[in-house]
Amino acid sequence: MPKFNILIIRLVVGLVIAVVMSRFFFGEITYISVGGLMIFLVGMAYVTEYLRNRNKKPGA
Repeated sequence: MPKFNILIIRLVVGLVIAVVMSRFFFGEITYISVGGLMIFLVGMAYVTEYLRNRNKKPGA
């Protein structure tokens, strides 16, 4: 799957989860809390992908 498609999927899923988490923990939905949570969640998705793939050999 192209990396751009993965980015779009992660952004959409991150947005949905950020809205739910913002509503659950903060009691209201604000652009700042949703945006911050979304950036954090998408960033952590890329960090965990990097950590998972760092020991794999290229082409394996």
